[in-house]
Amino acid sequence: MKFLVLLSLTISLQAETPNILLILADDLGYGDVSCYHASSKIPTPHLDQLAREGIRFTDAHSPCTVCTPTRYSLMTGQMGFRIPRGGTVFTGAGGPSLIAPERLTLPEMLREKKYATACIGKWHVGLTYRDKQGHAINSSSPDVMHKIDYSRRIEGGPLDHGFQRFFGTGCCPTTDWHYAFIDGDRVPVPPTKQLDRSTLPKHPYAEDCRPGMIADDFPMEEVDMVFLQKSKDFLRSHVKNDSNKPFFLFHSAQAVHLPSFAAPPFQGKSEVGPHGDFILQLDWIVGELMNTLKELGIADNTIVIFTSDNGPEVASAVHMRADHQHDPAHPWRGIKRDQWEGGHRVPFLVRWPGKIKPEQTSDQLTSHTDIIATIAAIVGAELPDNAAEDSFNMLPMWLGIAKESIRPYLLTQGFSSQYLAIRRGQWKYLDHPGSGGNNYEKNPALNTFHIPDSAPAQLYDLSTDPGETKNLLTQKPEIARELKDLLEKSKAAGKSR
Repeated sequence: MKFLVLLSLTISLQAETPNILLILADDLGYGDVSCYHASSKIPTPHLDQLAREGIRFTDAHSPCTVCTPTRYSLMTGQMGFRIPRGGTVFTGAGGPSLIAPERLTLPEMLREKKYATACIGKWHVGLTYRDKQGHAINSSSPDVMHKIDYSRRIEGGPLDHGFQRFFGTGCCPTTDWHYAFIDGDRVPVPPTKQLDRSTLPKHPYAEDCRPGMIADDFPMEEVDMVFLQKSKDFLRSHVKNDSNKPFFLFHSAQAVHLPSFAAPPFQGKSEVGPHGDFILQLDWIVGELMNTLKELGIADNTIVIFTSDNGPEVASAVHMRADHQHDPAHPWRGIKRDQWEGGHRVPFLVRWPGKIKPEQTSDQLTSHTDIIATIAAIVGAELPDNAAEDSFNMLPMWLGIAKESIRPYLLTQGFSSQYLAIRRGQWKYLDHPGSGGNNYEKNPALNTFHIPDSAPAQLYDLSTDPGETKNLLTQKPEIARELKDLLEKSKAAGKSR
């Protein structure tokens, strides 16, 4: 009977072919959003409204504690550690793409269902530039920028993996050595001069800006405003010229990755420092995207998903806690790169009027890898066995028609593919010592958040110890063995689905 109900529901959902807007923030912590953190120092009214109008997941996780592997897993539904170089974080002209040519991606799946697809913002899954001799340039070194032949198309970017439209950057927009926009598969205005950092804001959140090469049309303090305008342009053009098709828009924000360069209208407005201003701007951008959907009359038939690629950055956490009594990872231990909860437990909001009831909160375990299987169920796409190996259909949870857990377990990876963890129910097992990311011993600023433990692995009961303060490895060896065995089986099987 339950199967027939779900089948009938799926058929009715497919008949309406909803638009999909996926907004991915960068380094936004669980405690940075006020609907997740009542004592947050930063108001996020637009995200709070999004939560009220849909479902808010409180146990949602990025697949990795850093950006590139998470973005790979989001696009493919496969954990990054399962592929070569799956723990890589690209900078500069880094590549090639982590996504194999034959690998099914979320936008490719949707194009097969006649969706128009667009990616605006940060790509960061790897791509390939070439020099004048046609040799591939896949390097994070700043010394190779002058070798790029900008008359050649860029390979392995969004257009080669299912997106019909792309405007954005290859890596972190205002951090890396290559400060230039990519339009489609070209750089229309190449970087020709070195960035003069003396002209940029100076504060504790501005240290993550490398002295690379910059293009004349690249506004370091207004990159997110450019991305917003491009997303608005896509939405308006689609409704005007292609409204017979549904769309998938992936808005991949720069905010709130360091350096915290909020646009001038937001500077000083949060009263919680430059990083608070940047979060305020991100929230406003979400509101602007929602207003555009409403203005175009398509808000009611658009699924809006909002989340973050991992937890808050080191400097964000250290200075926001010390200077403004704001904890970006509240209430969790750990930050970006760490396998503790603060490194990968992230905000996750979904709005779909008429389908998802408003003001829902779910404590169901979910991962960004689940997005592709869930959307496949909505649009009636069948995932082959060799795709989305770590993706689970969470649609029954989105719709509030299932109460039992869908995921049997959850995998996460730290700063490297060798740092893996597994979660089953209340139990979390880290298959490594330490954080799996940040070096707490060498960074005194982090010591206030560190609980020294020399054990070779870690086991926590999150139901009684959400702060991960008591390693139960020796007290509960049978549970540790079970989770270790399950992790090894999943690695050997090449999938968790």
